[in-house]
Amino acid sequence: MKYSRFCFDRPEVRAIILTGYGNIASAVNAIKLGAVDYLAKPVDADDIAAALLARDNKKVQPPENPMTAARVRWEHIQRIYELCDRNISKTARRLKMHRRTLQRFLNKRAPK
Repeated sequence: MKYSRFCFDRPEVRAIILTGYGNIASAVNAIKLGAVDYLAKPVDADDIAAALLARDNKKVQPPENPMTAARVRWEHIQRIYELCDRNISKTARRLKMHRRTLQRFLNKRAPK
């Protein structure tokens, strides 16, 4: 993932990275370039405000009840399903899943 150096070269700008597909490598890269924080979606406005308003040495506290891995997977599949206009075959191809497996997954309730 490439980031614009514009924000990172200006000390008066506090930049945070907000991403839907976070990974360790891109988080490390963003922080090295000068980002204040790296937040993975879903995130609420309070977390964004806290990251922007935090003092230089103080980090934002992690959420008390973070989403489980099963919930993150469910959210990702639902997002791709919506981007594919709720077309199961197209979604299955994009996720590299068998169509019937995806159908079974979509018929289940969201994990907590």
